[in-house]
Formats: sequence, C-alpha cells, structure tokens
Amino acid sequence: MHPRKRYGQHFLVDGNILRKIVSAAGIRKGEDVLEIGPGQGALTGALLDAGARVAAIEIDRELCAGLRERFAGLEALEIINADALNVSFAGLALGRRGRLKVVANLPYNISGPVLIKFMEERESLSDIVVMLQKEVAERIAARPGTKDYGAITVRVQAYAAVRRVFSVSPNSFRPVPRVASMVVRITPLDRAAITPEEAGFFRLVVTAAFGQRRKTLANALKTLRMPQSRIDESLVASGIDPQRRGETLNVEEFARLARSLGA
Repeated sequence: MHPRKRYGQHFLVDGNILRKIVSAAGIRKGEDVLEIGPGQGALTGALLDAGARVAAIEIDRELCAGLRERFAGLEALEIINADALNVSFAGLALGRRGRLKVVANLPYNISGPVLIKFMEERESLSDIVVMLQKEVAERIAARPGTKDYGAITVRVQAYAAVRRVFSVSPNSFRPVPRVASMVVRITPLDRAAITPEEAGFFRLVVTAAFGQRRKTLANALKTLRMPQSRIDESLVASGIDPQRRGETLNVEEFARLARSLGA
C-alpha cells in the first residue's frame, strides 16, 4: 500500500502518537467511531484495539483492498470505499446506535471541506478529534485580531468549540511531509451561534468580511450588493463600528450582523 500525492496521503507511523490520539479521544469499548482516510490502517488498528467499532472511509481502492486483507474477519470494522465529502454522516449514524465520534488523520487536500461538512452534519457527531496540517489547525482555533483568524475560523467556531491538543513532527509520517501537523478537538456546541435558516447568509457575510481583510467592514461588505445605507444601518444596529475590520469581530458579532443584514 503506497501513498499517492493526488490524495494528499502521508501515513502515520509513530506508535506513540497513535496512542496519544486514542487517549485524547477517550475511546470507550463498543463506541462507534468514524475514521476518514485510514490509509494503511495504523490508527484504525489502534482504535480497534481500544474496543471501538470503526466505520473507515477511504477513497483509494488499493488501500481499501489492503485494509480488508489486513483486518479480514473483524466485524467491528466497516471499510467504505468512497469520497468522504459524498458520504452522509447522518446516514452512517442512523445505522448505528447514536452519534459518531470522529477520530482521524485527515488527508491535507480535503481538510477544509471536510471540516465544513463536519459542522453541517454536527448533529450526527458527538466529538471530533482529528490531525490536521498545523497551519489549518491554528486557523480554526484562532482568536479575533490574530493573523490566523479568518473565514474558516468563524464558520467552524459558530458551531463548535476548538481546542489544540498537541503538535506532531513531520518525522512521524511516511513519506515525511514538508509541514508540521497538530491534533485538535472540535466539540459541537449544544447551541450554535446561528440557526440553519441563517447559515447561508451568515456564510456570505463572513466571506465578504474576510475577502478584503485590509478594508473596513463598511467597504468590504459592498460585495454583498446592498445599498450602502443598509450596510451602515445594520452595522450600527448590531453595535459594530463601521470602521472596524472583519478580523476584529468575534463569532457572536458576526451572527448579529448577518441577522441584521438579512432581516
């Protein structure tokens, strides 16, 4: 089973890191776990050893064949040959005993879209413990006013609390990537900052605010193609100075602004 560049595959080979991930996830015997990008099955094996029931989604047919050979006869493992972005996590959860816990070393090339999909299907997920490129991890865990704070930060933190767990050296992988990695815990909030009905417009507002970071909100939001008077009035009604920049707003302020603009 060899890595393919087009899938962003870097196989985790450090046994100590595997144990730390499983420990951080707090796996309980019989717990249903969703793994995305199992690769050669190193983390898969560690999860199974901890007593988890694993649904592993792998897009690479050759890797799937290798995984089925390696774990032949294990009823606790379901290997799904598919693109994770096209799989219904809600459908997987329905076929099991409740919400799924995500534990995965996410392929670098799909980490952003998968994180957004996690948020969209968060009601089917109890907790998310994933390894990401360190740069992406720092972005989703960032705070307002910092260089890492951006659109994906707000779109994730509107639905979940994000905590850095530990960093991982490139030497823990084969082939060795050019970047460091980080494990994060993403815990869905009991109450999201926005409702499902507000989600579409919220995304548009956040994207506009960060589309031109150096501009004030009064100017950046012009891409929404609304009258300037309405933009200014909504900013004031939301308690936000029109001269502020998007990177200074917290999630609640973005939610208030989107609600006001969309009213």
